[in-house]
Amino acid sequence: MLTTKIGIITVSDRANAGVYEDISGKAIIDTLNEYLISPWKQVYEIVPDEQEVIEKTIINMVDNQNCCLVVTTGGTGPAKRDVTPEATETVCDRMMPGFGELMRAESLKYVPTAILSRQTAGLRGSSLIINLPGKPKSIRQCLDAVFPAVPYCIDLMEGPYLECNEEVIKPFRPKKK
Repeated sequence: MLTTKIGIITVSDRANAGVYEDISGKAIIDTLNEYLISPWKQVYEIVPDEQEVIEKTIINMVDNQNCCLVVTTGGTGPAKRDVTPEATETVCDRMMPGFGELMRAESLKYVPTAILSRQTAGLRGSSLIINLPGKPKSIRQCLDAVFPAVPYCIDLMEGPYLECNEEVIKPFRPKKK
């Protein structure tokens, strides 16, 4: 069985500069390790809040590293340096607005400031890119909400088959006739 590559990008000036440890990227990796039983390998980067750097990192992970999924954390709020959604939109061929809509709806169950989040998702080639918030607790809440659709989305793009631990997360795939 082939090993699937999944990109994880932490967007943070301070984590990139080593001011603090990147717990958000690690939260994504831990969550994916719980979700997936098919073999996968992380392609992991910590980058500053610079649109051009974020764009180049996503492009590299998709076009050169062949990641079928790229998950970002951070840079999705209203602050001036929060440019992850703009970087994602710039490099994507098509946008998938339902991901951001569902993540905001889920987050609103916990905090009224979820409406300030600009998370989005899109497609580049045969890869799915998803922007997540920066807090580990919010990352898990958002991934729990959207991940059931991720394996089927990747199937539709003719990517690798992602097999999940259905005791942790149950992916939706239409029943075969």
